Amino acid sequence: MKKLVYFFLAVLLLGSAVIADDNPMVGGAPMLRTKDIVSNAVNSADHTTLVAAVKAAGLVETLQSPGPFTVFAPTNEAFAKLPAGTVDTLLKPEYKDTLTKVLTYHVVAGKVSSKTSGKRSRRGMVGPL
Repeated sequence: MKKLVYFFLAVLLLGSAVIADDNPMVGGAPMLRTKDIVSNAVNSADHTTLVAAVKAAGLVETLQSPGPFTVFAPTNEAFAKLPAGTVDTLLKPEYKDTLTKVLTYHVVAGKVSSKTSGKRSRRGMVGPL
């Protein structure tokens, strides 16, 4: 399972971070500052797997709560690079705890820019909520 977590970290580097000053277009939809993370992700064609995973992990309410949060959001393309069957397995109810750990590792409380995330990671500040 440790290898899976490290693989997800590698996917993180390939994924996209939804961080911008204005309303960036992601997956063909604007990411609106007036909406929460989940409401924006639902509209992104590039994040349907992530949305399914967030729902399966029971993290919708958490990510809809007042933030700020920074989500390093893997795209469908990044999830597709995982070994065959990985996503399907993690979406099963019996793997909810594992899925939750993997997903929360992609969320940081507060605003984190792509410039500072590498520095925070080296200091051990990027990690589960």
